[in-house]
Amino acid sequence: MRPITPVSQSLNDIEAFLGLEVSGSNLLITGITAHSGEVLPGDLFIALSGATPQSRHGAEFIAEALSAGAVAVLTDGKNELSSTRVPVLILNSAERFIGDLTSWFYGHPSRQMVTVGITGTNGKTTTASLLHQLWTLSDREAGFIGTLGIDLGAEHFSGTHTTPDATSLQSTLGAMAERHLTHVVMEVSSHALAQHRASGTRFSMVGFTHLSQDHLDFHGDMESYFQAKARLFTLEYADLAFINIDSSYGVRLLESVSIPVVTLSHYDPKANWHIVHSHPTDSGYDIAIRGLGGILIEGFLPLIGRHNLENALMAIAMAVESGVDPLLISSRMRELRGVPGRLEMIDVGQDFTAVVDFAHSPSSVEAVLQTLREITPGKIIAVLGCGGDRDRTKRPLMGSALLSYSDHAIFTSDNPRSEDPTEILREMTSGIALLPTSLVQIDRRAAITRAVSLAMPGDCVVVLGKGHEVGQEIKGTKHPFDDRIELARAIGGSK
Repeated sequence: MRPITPVSQSLNDIEAFLGLEVSGSNLLITGITAHSGEVLPGDLFIALSGATPQSRHGAEFIAEALSAGAVAVLTDGKNELSSTRVPVLILNSAERFIGDLTSWFYGHPSRQMVTVGITGTNGKTTTASLLHQLWTLSDREAGFIGTLGIDLGAEHFSGTHTTPDATSLQSTLGAMAERHLTHVVMEVSSHALAQHRASGTRFSMVGFTHLSQDHLDFHGDMESYFQAKARLFTLEYADLAFINIDSSYGVRLLESVSIPVVTLSHYDPKANWHIVHSHPTDSGYDIAIRGLGGILIEGFLPLIGRHNLENALMAIAMAVESGVDPLLISSRMRELRGVPGRLEMIDVGQDFTAVVDFAHSPSSVEAVLQTLREITPGKIIAVLGCGGDRDRTKRPLMGSALLSYSDHAIFTSDNPRSEDPTEILREMTSGIALLPTSLVQIDRRAAITRAVSLAMPGDCVVVLGKGHEVGQEIKGTKHPFDDRIELARAIGGSK
């Protein structure tokens, strides 16, 4: 999306901003995009290398962009260009500057709002959603950018990435500022930081939930993964850091960060914000939170799972820092809602618990199953797959977590993408001894049906890995598939 109010900069000014030789052209640029399908007349088209070696170079789409009305092209010079009838700007390592360029073009929109970024392996979506809800409950005009899409005030738009590409992010922030939103929270992925997608964004606050193994197909190792996350906690991006210090990576980040820090902990009373007590009920927790200056916030949090206590702790601390009254948080905390596809209960009148969750890393699988164990008097029947074309090293770890923390472990497909699902399942189960109660079922729908058939009163059936997703990608085709619908259908068909 883009601002509605016309924006323009001369090509001369753009060249000067990028440090290029000024051509003397008074050509007006009225938009910037890296997507040929989104070009509008007057745009500068960004034609760069793709994010992976398999990606096509943006230069292949120049003709399409020109046909749509692009009046100039910015490229990295890594691909041979056919002759064009428009000015072409060539900038080495251009991907590093696109966010800054687009932010400048739209008047640095992130600086016009209270802009908050959340990063971490798990917890980004829930923490960001809870903060967004607290702002809304306190009558602030707020936006959200993340895995679930984009909320621009009361309007919702679908998204394709946790963090949009640099041009889309800045134009979206520009649209939010134009509509006088005062607050925006966004999830910031490690991929986005490594690829400079968040460049040009100024965050009032940034938060670190925790770090565990994931995305090593992209980063290579845990050190590179951590360093990518750590980039957000520098003066380049942010004014203030909120860091959960309950993990070794949180402690390490705290020791290396160069901006002011607020510490958070589930257990350590020396942290600036910590949980004093949390008494579980069948639908959430009665909690007390102590914050900076001795603030005490007490209330009922209607979310299950100890990891959600940590997500709520960070959201509440950031809400208070942004000016939300602690008394309002106490009185309205019970109105908070969980995120779709995160420990989402499916209830169609059955006599057992049914849950869908997005868990797709070893630590998140373990956390969800441990949470459900605490509230389940009977057996845990869990269904899990691993995505294709993603971190292969985590597959046996996820399989081990599934086997260790469930009574019936059902291994199945997730999004195989271009891979053979049989090979993915082989890697998931390698090195672990399957139990007589375990099952390997490639077909995800059949696996869910089988799980439901095993359930008795008091048991819990949990389907892991896809959460809110509504499709299953197989060999380049996305087929309609929603775990929530499939689980409900299986339960209905078993009655």
